[in-house]
Amino acid sequence: MSPRALVVGEALVDVTRTPDGAVAEHPGGSPLNVAVTMGRQGIDTTLAAQVGDDHFGALIRDHLDRSGVTLLDVGPSGSTASATAMIDAGGAATYEFDLHWEPDHLPDPADFDLVHVGSIGAWMEPGANAVADLVRRAHAQGQAVGFDPNIRPTLGPPVPVLRQRVFDLAASSRFVKLSDEDASVLADGSGDPESVLGSLATAGPALAAMTRGDDSVVLCSGDHEVEVPVPTVSVADTIGAGDTWMGTLLAELVRQGWVDRTEFSADELRELGEAAVRASAITVSRPGADPPWRRELL
Repeated sequence: MSPRALVVGEALVDVTRTPDGAVAEHPGGSPLNVAVTMGRQGIDTTLAAQVGDDHFGALIRDHLDRSGVTLLDVGPSGSTASATAMIDAGGAATYEFDLHWEPDHLPDPADFDLVHVGSIGAWMEPGANAVADLVRRAHAQGQAVGFDPNIRPTLGPPVPVLRQRVFDLAASSRFVKLSDEDASVLADGSGDPESVLGSLATAGPALAAMTRGDDSVVLCSGDHEVEVPVPTVSVADTIGAGDTWMGTLLAELVRQGWVDRTEFSADELRELGEAAVRASAITVSRPGADPPWRRELL
C-alpha cells in the first residue's frame, strides 16, 4: 500500500472585492493548500477540515476532488469559513474574517503514515486543543508529524501563549517549517528570526526550515545547515507559496521513503530544499494558491 498522509486544519474561501464591483472566490487556507500540493504530486492525502453544505463548501469540495485529495469533514456542519479582502482605489486591502475551528472529532493518526498540522487549526481555540492531542498521540506512536505555524497575529492568542503552543507542537513534530515573518512574531522583540529557527531546531524536529521571501531558504538538521537560493521568477502574487513549499517537502519525504528519518545530511537537505523552492516558484508565477502538478516538476 502507498503511504497515506493526513492534513488537519482549516479550509476556507478567499474572497476579493474590488472598487469596480468585481468579486473573485478561491479555495484556500494553509492546510488545504498543503493537502492540494501533496495530492497534485501523487501522494495519497486526506484533509480533515470543517466544510459547510453551502456555496463555499461546494467550491472547496470540487477543488479538492480535482486535486486528488480526500475530504474528511470533521463537523459540526455550518457555514464554510471565509476571508474577504476589500481592495480600495489605491490598491490597499482591508480584511473581514468569518472563521471558526471547532471539530467534533478528528481521525486516528495511527491510520496514516504522516500527519501535518498548522496555521489557524493549530492555535485557534477550541479546536487547537484537539489538534495538540492528535499530535501528541502521533508522536507517542512514533509517527512523523509536519508542522507549519503560519501565524496570523490578529487572529491568534497573545504572543507568549502562541509561542508556548508553537514550541510544544514543534517538540512533538519531525518536520517543522516557518517563515521569517512567523519567526519575527515569535521573537517578540527579543531576538532575530534566525535565533528562533535555532531554538525550534533544537526542540526536537529532525528537520527545521525557514523561508525568507525571495531570499534563500535555511534548512537545519542536527549539526547540518544549508541555504538554498530561491529562483528568480516573474511574480503574479505570493499566495500559497509557503504552503506549496511545505507540501512539496512532505511529498518528497514520502517519495524518498524518508518520513522515518531522524537526521539528514547537508546534501539531503539541499535536495529537499531545491525541490520545494522549484515548486513554490511555479505557484508565485501564477495568480492565487495554484500549486504545480507532478508533471510540471519533472
